[in-house]
Amino acid sequence: MWTFFIAVILLIGGYLIYSRISEKVFAIDDRKTPAIKNPDAVDITPLPKWKAFLIELLNIAGNGPIFGAISGALFGPIVFLWIVLGCVLGGAVHDYFSGMISSRNNGDSIVKLSRKYVGKVMEIVMRIFSVILLLLVTAVFVVSPSSLLESLTGGKVVAWIWMIIILVYYLVSTILPIQKLIGKLYPVFGVVLIAMGLAVIGGILFQQDKYPMLEIIDHFQDLSIQNGDLPWWPFMLTTVACGAVSGFHATQSPMIAKCIKSEKEGRQVFYGAMVAEGIIALIWAAAAMAFYHVDQVEGWNQLAMVGGSSTSVQKISFTLLGPIGTVLAIIGVVICPITSGDTALRSCRLIIGEWLHIDQSKIKNRLLLTLPLFALVIGISIWNFLDHGNFNLLWRWFAWSNQFLAAATLWVATFYLLRTHKNNYLSLFTGVPAAIMTAVVLTYIIGEPNIALGRFIPMWVAYLIGGIITGLLFLFYLYLMIFKFKKVEEDVLDNE
Repeated sequence: MWTFFIAVILLIGGYLIYSRISEKVFAIDDRKTPAIKNPDAVDITPLPKWKAFLIELLNIAGNGPIFGAISGALFGPIVFLWIVLGCVLGGAVHDYFSGMISSRNNGDSIVKLSRKYVGKVMEIVMRIFSVILLLLVTAVFVVSPSSLLESLTGGKVVAWIWMIIILVYYLVSTILPIQKLIGKLYPVFGVVLIAMGLAVIGGILFQQDKYPMLEIIDHFQDLSIQNGDLPWWPFMLTTVACGAVSGFHATQSPMIAKCIKSEKEGRQVFYGAMVAEGIIALIWAAAAMAFYHVDQVEGWNQLAMVGGSSTSVQKISFTLLGPIGTVLAIIGVVICPITSGDTALRSCRLIIGEWLHIDQSKIKNRLLLTLPLFALVIGISIWNFLDHGNFNLLWRWFAWSNQFLAAATLWVATFYLLRTHKNNYLSLFTGVPAAIMTAVVLTYIIGEPNIALGRFIPMWVAYLIGGIITGLLFLFYLYLMIFKFKKVEEDVLDNE
């Protein structure tokens, strides 16, 4: 139990301390934000800070901090370390800088920012990965809540009907102004999400004699026979993305960057929402480890087989909370992906519209941009629905592309600091986590045994190649920092 509570305390302490350091490194001022300077009553509009926080939290808290954390529980209590350190030093910094840099640039997407601060090649890479990731997120977050809702209704309303309802909601939510639907529903959903987390952790705490939490000092190694062949580096750092470090958040932060009323709000909204998501991930990781504890070998094997699927959520919720608590928990788990899926499609619309220079204040233009994307989401969702085995394949590719985007976003933030701050060494604040995430994605794509080169080469080769490439990239970055960026680039500052 103490491992979990120390992890929560460290997360909260990290927010109180490290978020203020992030704010100082970024150097906020009293300039007008897009919501005040250029409101359009559709995407760029001022929102109260508490509402902006809840929308940001629900935007980023999809299946990731639940499904990913449950799957991450296979690695044992070491997952708590990754959630805490990854969130405080990497993920929340990632979210804060992606949101605040966007705010400084009239709410521009991470794609457009990558061209401004890094170059055209990075823009192309970011555009491809952003659009693919957002489409995958929208599709994944249609199928998983549909199956959960089918279970919640006892099979009376089948999954494909729920899928149609969710898809129609996505279309409407993507087209309508942000304050019309998202601004009204998300605060209510936020209360349910918080209640769900409290219910799950309460169920564990009140049944410690039956479902004891695992302590990191006793169970540092992997606890699953099925998971024995997958080392924690890089697989845990990819499996547990949302709640620790997630590139998907970089596509969501600019949406709320258009709605904050002051740069002072960024710390609570962007950094704070990520820490809140980290606490959600801790809760579900603790629940999985408490339920499938080390003495129940069969339980661990079962968890390994179903991973973070809706079956795991159902079984954990019902066992810990009973029928009423199960309904509350599943509703919370349904809300998370739906509220990320609709904003993922919205972000995709904004990125494509920004690329094609299309005015999105007109509903006709928003429809023209959304409908082709919507058709692609339907196609991926049907393919996934007809063959449930595709979900695991989609999830693995989503996980890797998600962390690739996280590494790229951190590099964009690093170049932003190099170009706009007189003290070049401040760029190490994002440069170090950028290098770490680069090593993660390189090692993963080389060593993953199912979707990558790992089926042909041993893991130690993946470590070697990933380490060498990352080391060379980091040395090149240090060279740029020390010798090339000696002064602030006035043209960039003038454009801001």
